[in-house]
Amino acid sequence: MAGMSVEPTGDVDADFAAMMIPHHQGAIDMAIAELRYGKNEQLRRIAQEIIVEQQQEIAAMNLAIGKPLPPSSAVPTQVSIDEPPITSGTASKGSPPNPHNNMSMSPMNHMKNPK
Repeated sequence: MAGMSVEPTGDVDADFAAMMIPHHQGAIDMAIAELRYGKNEQLRRIAQEIIVEQQQEIAAMNLAIGKPLPPSSAVPTQVSIDEPPITSGTASKGSPPNPHNNMSMSPMNHMKNPK
């Protein structure tokens, strides 16, 4: 969410893209967490659609403002043995910080205080 906080430049198109691209990337990040840890097949299908659609939207916005497309890469949906689970506000050594500091998609965090 912090990535959506941009100082207005006066170029509405550039400002729109600067705010929307992190917003769409956040949706992708949450969808990846659902694919890694979620059990509900309906939500997993929705998450797959979100990844595809939001990647296309990001690409279209980048092209519209004259930025080149990044190289294609596979979406990681499986946790490797070496990879720690996604947790709120922390990042493993060498990985980028979690942009959703108050959002934890780790199933273990939701089990600490069952309701």
